[in-house]
Amino acid sequence: MAKLPDASTCYELLARMVLIRRFEEEAGRQYQRAKAGGFLHLAIGEEATIVGTTSVMRDEDYLIGTYRTHGHAIARGTEPKRVMAELFGRVDGTSGGRGGSMHIFDRENRFMGGYGIVGGNLPIAAGVALASDYKGEDAVTVCMFGDGASNAGNFVETMNLAALWKLPVFFLVENNLYGMGTSVERHSAQTDLSKKAEGYGIPGKRIDGMDVCAVREGVAEGIRLAREERRPTLLEAFTYRYRGHSAADPEVYREREEVEEWREKDPIESFARRCVEDGVLGEREVQEVRDKAEAEVTAAVEFADASPEPALDTLYESLYVLESEEAWYAVDERSPEPHRGEREDRMPDSARELAEAGAAYAGRPDGPRPNPARDGDAELGNQPGLAAEREDGGEAQEATEREEVED
Repeated sequence: MAKLPDASTCYELLARMVLIRRFEEEAGRQYQRAKAGGFLHLAIGEEATIVGTTSVMRDEDYLIGTYRTHGHAIARGTEPKRVMAELFGRVDGTSGGRGGSMHIFDRENRFMGGYGIVGGNLPIAAGVALASDYKGEDAVTVCMFGDGASNAGNFVETMNLAALWKLPVFFLVENNLYGMGTSVERHSAQTDLSKKAEGYGIPGKRIDGMDVCAVREGVAEGIRLAREERRPTLLEAFTYRYRGHSAADPEVYREREEVEEWREKDPIESFARRCVEDGVLGEREVQEVRDKAEAEVTAAVEFADASPEPALDTLYESLYVLESEEAWYAVDERSPEPHRGEREDRMPDSARELAEAGAAYAGRPDGPRPNPARDGDAELGNQPGLAAEREDGGEAQEATEREEVED
């Protein structure tokens, strides 16, 4: 068992874990009240992995997570009231109410998301680390992802580039034993996830993700190697979520007894009990931590409720738009000459003729279908009376074509 740090650090670790737990419980309650929209993924039970990791990061370091990251943002320094406002879809949220639960983001605290695609955050983490190298920053990028993401193609590609380029990045897989509703032994041929990057030159290690002190030690060493030696490593933290994959999860894939067994290893209660037994903290301080968390979460809900919804006329604000004239927002491939879909006024002649021929055919139930390759304006020119000639000669032309086929 990892050694307890000093009393001040223990107090801070416990306070952060309790705050995250209480926030998550309230978020689930507000979701049931239809205050929070979209999807909701709670990390109740995973607090030691979250806080143990963030507690040894520097302010200049970057953190990127998955879609279960309310606690990650709070642990990184984001105000709980802004996270709650984001869940409520309000303007004072971390993303102005436009991201919701799965897209918490706080650039100021270098929390790069909340990322909704399984494994999609991995190459982004490598990119952030590469950017740090380019800019000469002494920053490490910490990438946290779930066990299911270790099966994605993004995982192996990222591990390969991270090792090849010696990027200042550290990977931590939060193994809560289930990829949504599929147990790890059913979704991964190699169940020791710490070994899954060894073939790409990234060593791994397993730790107890329910022990905040063990997580601190393991992550601190991984960050040191990334920062000082440019050696990426992979840490597998065994943890457990006491709630379902999402708020809509019926949890038919695991037994109640299993959940109860893991509840006996509750990372908060275990740490609080150990701090008291070792004389590092007193019962009064533990209760003080709980009272403060309750007050802060209550205030966060009041703040979110009071925050206005985004005005309808801001719907198209904050969209990523390329200003260069070279950018194509859409591609029209309805002709042999693809063109910019948003600039129909500049489409090639052949594309225009095909479009007009299609429109003419759609509006004329009887008669032969025009063949732009043979009869279009591109070959015959835009001659007056051409349409009439086609009308008059349509039956004769069709008869000729039938004779050619029969011969």
